[in-house]
Order: sequence, then C-alpha cells, then structure tokens
Amino acid sequence: MRYRRIPHVIEWGDPRDLIRKFDVEEPKPVLLPVMIFEVDGQHQAITDSTPIIRHLEAEFTARGVIPSDPKLAFLNYVLEDFADEWVTKYMFHYRWHFKDDTEKAGTILPLLHGITLDNDSHAAFKKHVSDWQTSRLWVVGSNETTAPIIEASYKRFLGQLDHCLSQHSFLFGNRPSSADYALFGQLSALIGFDPTSRALAHEISPRVVAWQDLMEDLSGLEPSESDWINFEDAKQNLLSLFQEVGKVYLPALLANSQAVAQEEKTWTAEIDGAKWEQRSFPYQAKCLKWINDEFQTLNESDQKQIKEFLTKTGNGEIITAK
Repeated sequence: MRYRRIPHVIEWGDPRDLIRKFDVEEPKPVLLPVMIFEVDGQHQAITDSTPIIRHLEAEFTARGVIPSDPKLAFLNYVLEDFADEWVTKYMFHYRWHFKDDTEKAGTILPLLHGITLDNDSHAAFKKHVSDWQTSRLWVVGSNETTAPIIEASYKRFLGQLDHCLSQHSFLFGNRPSSADYALFGQLSALIGFDPTSRALAHEISPRVVAWQDLMEDLSGLEPSESDWINFEDAKQNLLSLFQEVGKVYLPALLANSQAVAQEEKTWTAEIDGAKWEQRSFPYQAKCLKWINDEFQTLNESDQKQIKEFLTKTGNGEIITAK
C-alpha cells in the first residue's frame, strides 16, 4: 500500500479487536493481516494477503502489482503461493527451532504488543509466546527429520533469488509484483529480524539482503507498463526458482491435496530425497485448486506455453485434470 500510494491506517495488535471496533462479520479464518474495507457503503473485513491484494487491484488501478501479461500473471500467482505456503516454513522454522532466534523473538514480540509491560508481565508473556510457538512447529512440518530439508531449501532459495535479482530489480522486471511482496513478507522476518537466517543470507546473498531493505518502501518508484519483462525473459530468469517449487513445494501440495480428498489426517511424501510427514490442511488443498482456477482463465495458446514451462521445471503435475 505504501508502494501503491493508497491512504491507509495501521493498527497493531489482535485483529479481532479491529473486527469488534468496526462491528463487522469475522472472516474465516482470521489470518494476519486483516483489513477493513468499505464495500457498497458497508464495512467489510478481508483476511489473507492474496485476496487483499486482489481486492486492491480491483479498487485501485494505478501502480498495480499483477503483471498485465496473463502468462506472467499466472507465474506470479504460483510464486506468490510458494512464498505464502512454503517460504513461510523457512521463517517459522528458523525463528522457533534455534535457541538464539527463539530467545530474541520471545523477548521482543511481547513488547510489540505493549511497550509499557512491567518486567514480571514481560517475563510471563515471553515464556508463553516461546512455549506456544515452539510447540506449534508441527504446523509447518518442522522437526528434527525435516529440519535439514527446510534449511537446504532456504539456502538454495537465497541463491536462486540472487540470480533473479542480478538480472532485474524484481522478479518480473523493474517493478514489483505481488510475488515480490509475498517473498518480502517472509524475508522481513528471515533477514530483518531473526539472527540465524539473517547471517546465512549475508553469507549467501548480500544482494537479497539489500533487496529486502529496498522493498520496505517503494513509494518513490515510478513504474511503467514497459517495466514488466516478456514471457521469454521470465522463463529464463525464473527457471531455477521454479525448479525449487517443483522440488519441494509441489510434492507437499499434491500429497496434502490427496490426503484431504481421502479425509486422511496426515500425509507423507518424499521431498528432496527424504521422508516428510505432516498434518493435512484443507487450506493447502484450496491453494492447489486456486492455482488451477488461475490456469483455466488462460486461453489455449497461453495454457500450452505455461504447461511447457511447468513441465520443464518439474511442475507439470501442478495442473490437474479440469
């Protein structure tokens, strides 16, 4: 919203307080962020970054973050989903798996809820947050078995993003897309806050560290339609990043979707040569469906070109039968 120069007010804290303040229906599920929009003269709460961004695209036309080429828009959608659902595994794992990171997060996060907390309340809040979050590592599938998979993927991802940014300022050219912002959201924690993952980023890609800082406020950027790259350039620039999607995220998407369809509580898949077991989540099954819905909006020629690229990068199975 800074980049798009859309006037807004931020209120930090529990989103349910904001929902009660505006007396609106609670969205399901309540995820961060929650935004209150005025729709047809009535306030409405919208949650989850992907639908929020699309709502903003429909309401405001200037400085949009969805590429105008439908093929680029599809690739952007897949990378946005990858950031939201897989790169978040890096973020949650590094914050709550390592002692130094847990200590920092446990100390600082309570103070963000109330800077005037007295010392005893702060200590109690710190213990509560740290114990609660470390006990929830299973949500992203982080454990002693999967830790090497997550960490190896994060390191590869930094190198892949470094390559992309060595060619263009952003994933799809010289203006940011919603996928750029999705990655930035995770990297704001991985690079901007948590010590272990930040040190790795400095070692592997100072370029990505600098990019994360620049993404914080792009309100001074003056984008034009010509700033989007063409599809041929995008295929070259994003090749390795999409290979990572196919290597780690696609097996998880497919296994989870199958488990949800069969009403199984957990799923197991081989990811990066190792066994990954995790609880099934209906939301991730919806993610796969939404990717396919986006694909179905393409014309026949665009679908053919996208399928060829997806197959080349190991993602052919992400498109299921219509």
